[in-house]
Amino acid sequence: MREHTSMLERVGADVVAVRSVEQLDDLDGLVMPGGESTTIAYLLTTSDIRPTLEKKIEDGLSVLGTCAGLILLAHEILDGRSDQWSFDVLPLAVRRNGYGRQISSFETLVNVKGVGEVPGVFIRAPKIETWSEDLEVLAFHDHGDGEHPVLVRRERIWGCSFHPELTNDERIHRLFVDAL
Repeated sequence: MREHTSMLERVGADVVAVRSVEQLDDLDGLVMPGGESTTIAYLLTTSDIRPTLEKKIEDGLSVLGTCAGLILLAHEILDGRSDQWSFDVLPLAVRRNGYGRQISSFETLVNVKGVGEVPGVFIRAPKIETWSEDLEVLAFHDHGDGEHPVLVRRERIWGCSFHPELTNDERIHRLFVDAL
């Protein structure tokens, strides 16, 4: 999360590391970082943040989910555990580790609509397998099996398969902050 914090501060955002329900009160936007999606979901549940966050998202909180954060925002997790849940706010189906396991991680340039090429760091990245036509696809990537969206948005909810925070390029974070 430290990398997201640094990037958001570089683009002029005031950043709060949310660790309690009360810290959700005055946010304009929230970044759900990468990591292990089932662990993040477990922590959101055990900290009792989940129900309040669900309500905040329903009421219009802007969210950028990167990697595991994208999984938590997806309508369907194709290979999730039986007890795995999501906020179900992006109309897409995602496959965890869809681009391969840790050893298959890679970096590539991703052409983002209206921005140009940005570096994409894919670490055990989720692959968007299916998506709704009302989802705005801002970037695709072809990893040898056809093009799949890697940066999407539906109104105020954004999902990203890669880790923009692990580069020196702040344009993805700037897009999100400018849209708040």
